Order: sequence, then structure tokens, then C-alpha cells
Amino acid sequence: MDSVGGSMGQFTSFRKDDFEADWTKVAEGRFTQVYQVKLKIWREKCALKSYDLAICPSKFYRRVLDVVSDIAKVKFRYIVPIYGVCSEVTGVVMEYMSNGSLNSLLASHMLMWPKKFQMIHEVSMGMNFLHSMKPPVLHLNLKTSNILLDDHLHVKISDFGLIHWEEGMDTKVFMEDLTAYGNISYTPPETFSKNSDPPGTSFDVYSFGILIWEILTQQKPYAGCSVTTVLLQVSHGKRPNVDMIPEQRPQECNQMISVMKQCWDQEDRKRPPFSDTVKKTEALSDVLKIPGSATCLKVGGVDRQKPNYPWLVSPVDKLELPEMCDPPPGQKHEKENILSLLSKKDFGSFRESVKREHVHTQFSDKMSLLHCTVVSRDAESVEHVLNLGADVNCKTAGGYTPLIIAVLQRLHDIVSLLLERGADTNQTDDDQWTALHFAAQNGDNRAARLLLDKATAVDVQEKVGWTPLHLACQNGHETVARLLLSRQSEEPALGQREAQGRTPLHLAAAYGHMDIVKLLLSQGAKPNVADSSLSTPLHLSAEDGHNRVVRQLLKSGAAVDAANGKGLTSLHLAALRGHTGICRQLLSNQADPELRTTQGWTPMHLAALRGHEATVIQLESQGASVNARGQDGWTPLHLACHQSHAAVAAALLAAKADPDASEDSKGWTPLHVAASSSCFSSVLHLIKCGANVNAANSERATPLHVAARHGSAAVVKALLLNEADRSLRDSSGSTALTVAKESEKLEIVKLLEN
Repeated sequence: MDSVGGSMGQFTSFRKDDFEADWTKVAEGRFTQVYQVKLKIWREKCALKSYDLAICPSKFYRRVLDVVSDIAKVKFRYIVPIYGVCSEVTGVVMEYMSNGSLNSLLASHMLMWPKKFQMIHEVSMGMNFLHSMKPPVLHLNLKTSNILLDDHLHVKISDFGLIHWEEGMDTKVFMEDLTAYGNISYTPPETFSKNSDPPGTSFDVYSFGILIWEILTQQKPYAGCSVTTVLLQVSHGKRPNVDMIPEQRPQECNQMISVMKQCWDQEDRKRPPFSDTVKKTEALSDVLKIPGSATCLKVGGVDRQKPNYPWLVSPVDKLELPEMCDPPPGQKHEKENILSLLSKKDFGSFRESVKREHVHTQFSDKMSLLHCTVVSRDAESVEHVLNLGADVNCKTAGGYTPLIIAVLQRLHDIVSLLLERGADTNQTDDDQWTALHFAAQNGDNRAARLLLDKATAVDVQEKVGWTPLHLACQNGHETVARLLLSRQSEEPALGQREAQGRTPLHLAAAYGHMDIVKLLLSQGAKPNVADSSLSTPLHLSAEDGHNRVVRQLLKSGAAVDAANGKGLTSLHLAALRGHTGICRQLLSNQADPELRTTQGWTPMHLAALRGHEATVIQLESQGASVNARGQDGWTPLHLACHQSHAAVAAALLAAKADPDASEDSKGWTPLHVAASSSCFSSVLHLIKCGANVNAANSERATPLHVAARHGSAAVVKALLLNEADRSLRDSSGSTALTVAKESEKLEIVKLLEN
């Protein structure tokens, strides 16, 4: 970054060498490539979205640059934060979203209903925020590929404002833009009219309706249809098929379908504003409250409910009869007939038709007839197949036994039947999951009890170390957790670790399951056990804002100043996330506000970096220094000015932050930094508090030199009006005027010449 960082509007202008050398491509679009990069100064992962100008529509990247200053002002929980631009690679730098896009997730995972409702509500929250701005910010590009997901699978909306309607714009040109970006399925019918009015908020409401359908069905709208076909269907009032929403759905789904239909109404004036919709989605989301993020992997013909890592969890009961492998000659008709009867749920005919020789028939994914019969959910047919000699412990290609499938589908009568017939409760699938793992993850207390009554191993670990207790604690299933703990012969389960070194208490704390945290602590769980990254349960709960859990852990003796592998204490993490109440709690329990991370940052630095004004004020009121020096001698005020957090800068100055503190390496003061970031408000706050407008850095450049280089007329005017000396020369002998001329900042040249 130009010394400490240039700017473009509210953005930082990054250079390529501001990032570490290892760039990892994480996504690729029609005109863009997204890389995971790491900023040297922050030591933090970011996403860099690079636009390929060779194929990108000519105006598009210019449009990106035109709207960045507006986008930078939009800060909301469900909006992706933008950090800056990097002109060297024609890219935008933003927060790294570890779980990619909703579009990819819907294609690769099966979501629980509560998670679907939660995501729909979070999108409505983000869109309501954009539409409530004055004037409303229109997205016009709302689709699943522009909905990104953070570590905990929470939604953040991206790429709004990039497609836009200009005064006098031809409808055909606008439609071409929408087509180029693959948005036709999300475009309302009135847009196709030759005499269409400019798009308004109802355009986004329509797109949201299609998006609801996509989340509920996990299908693509109008799959396989040409653009022309979609235009004709939508113009005539046709919409994606509601029958594709699974039949096995909660009652509340009917209300969500009603919201969806209102949003995609043919008449734009009948579509409800997001201010109304958000209330309805909130109510529905609350009814199906989810204890954590929920998905399950789809592998082969069977849904695999496995967490890739702690933030992907499950349960779902979508198991289908398999497609058949090619059978030996002469057997095809019989096999098809047997499966057809199961599929039609004609169980009487099935039991009459199936013979002993069919029992050992193998279908796709190595599913046996017994597996298929369990999937059909008819206990009498399962018993019939068992009586014909079926192997009760046979396995599919993925290692699923009939018992595991019955547990997955919560078929308790079939679970009991299989157990009576000798099903081995300790059989595992290919990932070493037992039936009890699945029961614990699903919160199925009844199935868990049936299994435990048959001497199922309680502490068994799957291939990455997860026990059933880990899964119950992660998902908030207190009843199952109590049952598992009551069946422990010894205490070790409380301290068992999975691959990342996390105990059940780590998981309960990370997800804010207060009752389970209290249960585990009462059973002797140790609050200061660290995982492989040296994080304790207190670190995890403080980072995610679980106030009550933090209070309970502190009461139980959690070490308040323990540092994780990056030198971050719980106070650092709470300050970084802006959890002001937790900061207050930790400080009241003697947390040290001056402890440093491995980069030398205090909690005050991190709160200033992220723009958490209330947290900065809270930290200062409880003794944190506003003039602490971190890496390269930067103070919190330097960071606030660098990030254009004017309100934070004002709060720091009000708390007696030194406006002339000079950082170590190049001698920049906060005023130099504010000038480089073109943050006019911060410049005014600094000047008002007596900052030296003619302070020289190690290259003898003044804030005026810096402002001249970056072309901020407002900042140059403010400096000149406050006695900035335009005759001063830097170490190369250049005045601010010379710098402006060399940088081709013509407006600044005129100001300085006058």
C-alpha cells in the first residue's frame, strides 16, 4: 500500500506486494476469478476478486470502481465487507468467506429445513437493509451465486449495485446486461416490456421469490430451458414448479411458500416490501430455530450426514430407492418389478412377489434388497425380507448397514426390529461412524436409547475423532448428551478430543449451548483445556458473542488471559468482533487490556481496526490505553484512520489519543494516514484536535504531499485552510504541487496553483 495505504474513495488502494506470495484460486466465474490472499500487515485472509478485462463487458470494471465508495459505506451483518481495490490485478479486496457461495452449497449439500429458513431470513434482512437506505440501494443481481457464506454458514450478500439502470437507458441494453450475467431466471416479467419503467425495489423482491424456491427445492429454476423459453413462460405468469418442494416438509413451509408466491407476483405493485417480508421470515425462522449450521453431504445414492469440519452439521431424512445396475440376462424384469412395487408403496404385492433368491440381489451403490426395503419405511416388509434370509448387517458401498439407514430416517419400529434380529450396533460405515453417531447428531433420543440398551459403545470415535457426545454437544441436543453421559462407565468422554483437539465442551461453547455447557461443567469438564490451535472454550464463546456462556465459564474458573496460537486472548477476539458486553465482562474479571498478539496488537488496536466504536469506548473506560504501539509503532488511531473509521478516530481523540504519534518505520502520523485514505472526516477530527498539518515523515513528506498524490480535493482544501505549507519539499525536493503534477491529479494542481 502506498506507504501505509492509498485510497480510492472510501477504499484502500492495495498494491500486489501488499499480499503474501501464495494466492489460492477458490472460485471462477464468467468474467472473474476469486483468490484467497493474505494481507501482510493484518496477517488475515482476504478474498481478491479479479476481473478479466479481456472478456469482461467494457463498462463493468469501470462501474465497479465508480460504486466502491458507496459500497464501502454499507456496513451490516449480512453484507460482505469490502476492504479495497488492487488496480494492478483489476480486482476488489473483500472479507474472505470460507464457505463460498450459496449456489455451490445448494448443489453439494442437503440442508435441514431450519437452516433453509434461517438463510432465507438472513437474505431478507440484508435486502431490507439495502432497501431502507436513502435512496434505496437496488441489487438487481440477487441470485444464489451472489450470496456468500461465512465460517458458520451465515449469509452475506455481495455484488449489489454493479448492474444498474441509467437515465434514458434502452431496455434492450439492460436486458443484455442481465443476460450476460446469467440473471434471466431472476428477472421479473415487467422488465421484458418495451415500455418498462426503470427497475425499482420490486425487481429485487421478485428475485428474492425465485431465490426462496431455489433454497427450498435445492434445484435450479427453469433448468434446461433456453432464455427465450424462460422469457415466454415468465411473461405468461409461469413460475418454477412448486411441486418440486419436497413433500416431507414442516407445516411452516406452507407459509414460506405463500411468502415466495407473493414475492414473485406478476404485478410488481402487489409484491410486498422487504420491511414486511422480513417480519414473516423472522417468525418462521424462529419457529424452526436451529442450534447450529446444518447440512449433510450427498454421496452416491445416500445422504451422508458428516461434518467436514465443525461448522457443517446435519440431520436430514432424504433417502431414495437406488437406480439399478445392469443385471444378468433374464433378471432385469423381476428386479424392476420388485423395486417398482416398493416405490409405489404397494407393500402387499411386494411381499407376495419377493422370493428367497431376490434377497441377495444387489442394486446400485451395493444396496441390498433389505436396504431398499428399510428405505421404503414398511416394517412388515422389512420383517418379511429378514425372514427370507437377508443379512441384517449387510453394507452399501459407503458402509451403511440397514440399522444405520433406519436410524437416519428415525424409523424406531424398524430399528427395534433390526436389533431384535441381531443387528450389530457397533458396525461402522467407511468413515467409522456407528448408528449411535447418527442418532446423536440427529438429536434422536429414542434411537440412542434403543442402541445403548444393546450395549453400544458410548465413547467410540469415528476416523477424525468425533464421539457421539461431540455431535450431541455441537448440535445442542441436551437430552441425548445427558443420556450419553449417564451411560459412561468412566469420565474420559468429557475430555476426548477430535482431530482439531476439541472436546465436547469446546463445541458446546462455540455454538452457545448454555444448558449443555453447564451440564458438562457439572460433570467435571475442564474449562481450560486447549485445542490444537491453543483455543479454550472461553476463546470460542467470546469470539462468537455468547455472553451467557462466557459468564458461566468465567464462574467455573476459565483462565481469562490465556492466549491461543496467534497470541489472541478472549478479550482480543471479543474486541475484534465488536462484542462490547463480553469485553466488559472479561475486563471486570481482571482481563489484561494491554496484552499483545504475536503481531503486537492490543484489543484496542483490533477494535479500532474493525471500526467498533462502542467497543473502543468500553475498553478505554476500563483502562485500555489509546496510545499503545503495535506492529511498526502503529497506534489504534493510525489503524482507525487507515480504515477510514472516522467515528472511531473521533472517539480515540476524545480519549486523548496522540494526534501526532509517529509510527516507527516511515514516520507517518495519523494525519498522513488519514490523508492517504482520503478520509475527510478523520482529517477534520485530527486538525480539530491539534494535529500538526506540516508534520514530516522519514521522507520529509507532509500530509499535503500525501493528499496531493491521492487526489482528494476535500482533504487538500482542509489542509490548506488550516495553514498547511505548500512550499515544503520532501526528500526528493518535490513540493505538493510537483507531486500532484507527477500523479496527474489535475484538480489538485489547480487548487495548489491558486
